Amino acid sequence: YVALPNWVGDVVMCTPALRALRTRFPNAHISAQGKGYLAELVVDSGLIDEFLPSPDKGIAPTWRAARALRRGRFDWAVLFAESERAALLAAMARIPVRAGSFHTWARGRLLTHGVPRVRAATGALARFSMIERYLILSRSLGAPDQGADMTVPVTPAKVQEIGARLGGAGIPRDAQLLSLVIGAAAGPAKAWPAASFAGAADRLHERFGWLPVIAPGPGEELLAAEVADRARFGVTVLTQPTVSLGGLAALLARSAFVLTNDTGPRSMAVALGKPLVVPIGPTDRAFTDHHLEHQRILTADVGCRPCHLDRCPIDHRCMTGISVESVVDAAQSILTPQ
Repeated sequence: YVALPNWVGDVVMCTPALRALRTRFPNAHISAQGKGYLAELVVDSGLIDEFLPSPDKGIAPTWRAARALRRGRFDWAVLFAESERAALLAAMARIPVRAGSFHTWARGRLLTHGVPRVRAATGALARFSMIERYLILSRSLGAPDQGADMTVPVTPAKVQEIGARLGGAGIPRDAQLLSLVIGAAAGPAKAWPAASFAGAADRLHERFGWLPVIAPGPGEELLAAEVADRARFGVTVLTQPTVSLGGLAALLARSAFVLTNDTGPRSMAVALGKPLVVPIGPTDRAFTDHHLEHQRILTADVGCRPCHLDRCPIDHRCMTGISVESVVDAAQSILTPQ
């Protein structure tokens, strides 16, 4: 039994650890539990055998989920999810081995195999990629690394679905696409401004001929419309219905280039080998600095970053300080071998 993280990017970043477990225990039945919409990130990946939707919050749903897990007779619970609730559910299910990082007293009491957080010499938590954090856990269970490459499945059904939707929007089958990932689930402070995305879409279209496409997540439809309205050239927005994560994977796989905030689809694009530019504002890039061969990370030189705030209390200078031209130059630097 594996408890997946709650965020899209974290699920993708834990796939190297899932691969290590799958390789070390090839005959084990691996059931992964997570939020329902995350299923398409791991089903058909070859890394798990079964996906279990997370229970709703509350005492009754948690008890029902624990009883269901108990009937599964799991030997191990590997908790990539770092909440007390994930550890409590595994303990209620009476899974004999419950492994995960411990960072609170309550969580530590619920684990049988606690892995301490790595700390720097100063005593502060060490800053390194989340891929490595998850691999530390799989290593502690006797599963050697099988590389750090991330995995995102792209199914033929989703490729066909996205192809039909793009064709319905008038985009030729042989067009080179620029995927714009404009939202940020963790908060608006992580989002590059809509006007900047629109300007970059225009300039990248002029420079490379790419056709901009946005597949906004739930709640991002108005932001996508604003980007499209501000752009001088046409921006295709795929809504009604919202594109699922499996559909987004197919769209990213078809794209020539990706311009994305530091959010979950960034990790998806990296896993799919896409070149991309990432404006980063309030977050510490150390947690996602990996596989940088085809990425350019842009930050503004401001003294208040990284603040890790969801909303900027001042003027969002860490993002407004990243120019459209710097994005275009960064894209050119990826595409021009040195």
